[in-house]
Amino acid sequence: MRARLVVFPIKGRIWCFSRSIDQSASQFTSTNTPSTVKDLWKKISSNSKPLNANAELLVDFISDKMNNAWVGLEKAPEGSFKNKIHGFGLQLLARVKPSEILLKSITKDVTNVRITYPSSLNARLVRRRLRQVALRGTVIHRKYFYGSVTLLPLTTALAVLPLPNIPFFWVLFRTYSHWRALQGSEKLLQLVTDFSRAQTFSSEVSEPSKELEKLVRSGHDETGNLNEKAISDICIKFSLNKTEVLKWRDLM
Repeated sequence: MRARLVVFPIKGRIWCFSRSIDQSASQFTSTNTPSTVKDLWKKISSNSKPLNANAELLVDFISDKMNNAWVGLEKAPEGSFKNKIHGFGLQLLARVKPSEILLKSITKDVTNVRITYPSSLNARLVRRRLRQVALRGTVIHRKYFYGSVTLLPLTTALAVLPLPNIPFFWVLFRTYSHWRALQGSEKLLQLVTDFSRAQTFSSEVSEPSKELEKLVRSGHDETGNLNEKAISDICIKFSLNKTEVLKWRDLM
């Protein structure tokens, strides 16, 4: 599977790194994830895949159940307890770094990436900056993954309380999120390193865009920030999630 990454300056020296939305990839993942515990057990026991592949299947199953539970909270009536939990969850999710979202999008199925960037940028600089994001991700998310794992037993003990164990589910989600980001950072680092060893940034992976260059140039204000209209136009043209892109602009 090929992933398209769009890279452009968004605020001073801060660059945005975002993956184009791929509906077919998400549909493929959802159709290959077991829907019940029975289906999960049947799939694990019937194949001869290694332990890590079965562990991946289990993680996907848990992730799917967590997503379904989140959708249930989202649909809860306004003012209800579930609705308040959803609002609190949105506040927590707003603190997730955009680099983590990017790295989580680089799944094991990605075999190469196509990088689109303004034509005025140097291809080697783009590759180096992308490699830095991946390398930093391997360090940060490995650290926080193990930290989250150690917190799971502590938050499990809160299950004796009569209220929903929100800390446990949040730590469980962060454990999963850091693990996914770690896997993605290692995969992206491997792909970018392969480009470096090849000594070239070939047309198969590099896509300098004059249109993106024009949108970026016309959209910068006097402070060096990309304005809202330019961001919207870029997101529409290159199929990006605007909320995720704005996270890069809001970085300090």
